[in-house]
Amino acid sequence: MVRRILKIQFLGSTGEVGRSAIALKSGKATLVLDYGVMLNSEPGFPMHVPPRDVDAVVLSHAHLDHSGAIPIFHVTTSVPVYGNSLTFELTELLISDFIHLSSYYLPFEFIDLQSMMDACIHVDYKKPFKVKDAKITLLNAGHIPGSSQILVEAGGKRLLYTGDINPVETRLLHGADVDYGELDAVIIESTYADQDHPERRKLERMFVNAVREVVEGGGVVLVPAFSVGRAQEILLVLRAHKFEYDIIVDGMARKVNQILLRHGGYLRDPGLFRDAVHSAKWVNSRKDRRRAPKEPCVIVSPAGMLKGGPAAYYIQRIAKDERNAVFLVSYQIPGTPGRELLETGRCVV
Repeated sequence: MVRRILKIQFLGSTGEVGRSAIALKSGKATLVLDYGVMLNSEPGFPMHVPPRDVDAVVLSHAHLDHSGAIPIFHVTTSVPVYGNSLTFELTELLISDFIHLSSYYLPFEFIDLQSMMDACIHVDYKKPFKVKDAKITLLNAGHIPGSSQILVEAGGKRLLYTGDINPVETRLLHGADVDYGELDAVIIESTYADQDHPERRKLERMFVNAVREVVEGGGVVLVPAFSVGRAQEILLVLRAHKFEYDIIVDGMARKVNQILLRHGGYLRDPGLFRDAVHSAKWVNSRKDRRRAPKEPCVIVSPAGMLKGGPAAYYIQRIAKDERNAVFLVSYQIPGTPGRELLETGRCVV
């Protein structure tokens, strides 16, 4: 009798935040679940896997720490990439920007990204598909719009890779699906594993009240936020609490908002999202950007860790006025300006 097994190899993301990548080998199939980058001054990549040995890549979500290295599989060959339609649209946007900003350090170019996009196979939530002897199902992860958990059934085993997961309902998304059935193994995201979070609605009220206090005192609030997920959540929280002052959106978050308006089925409340987007002011030119911090308002802009993006410009403009404030609403990786600001009250951007 042949012993049926499912082999797991971690290619990155263990003991660190970034470059998430996992290789799975069943009797017949070799799968790669995510293949992301570490966003340091020079991008860090997962362990190498020969593309010719990979039957498929399955992508959990668009953030670069999970998606950013996938074009490597399309430099000399073509490997099928499975995911949902929204994730692919967001991924193309983020990796295009990544290549534009960091091409000197990257082992792939725009043509390889296009080859990757041509190899994408669109799969909906809860619609199982097969790769040789492996059965794979995507489930809502509740992290960002389109984010997926990946359930793999192969070698007589049922393995769940959560990717980045949030089981709690937010203004933007429903909580993660947790109806898994019996599992043999779980690979779970653990960035906040040792922390207890405050009750979400209470935290929202504290945030909105603090932001309102700054603006009513004549100040500007800068909210550095990731373009995909956190920026939209901030807009929705402010809208839901009837925040009555100007909200200005800059950077790639504008393009992401336009994409999400076309994919309302992935959102918890498409109507509220539409209202939040249309009630905000968008920065469309350098003139708009220069004007934005001159009056009391809230500015929502990438980068979430103050590592580049318009947020780096805004913090220099507002830092010397004690009426102003910066609200860090995302995880801050050690070594980033955001982490430096969080720990010391100062940063270099």
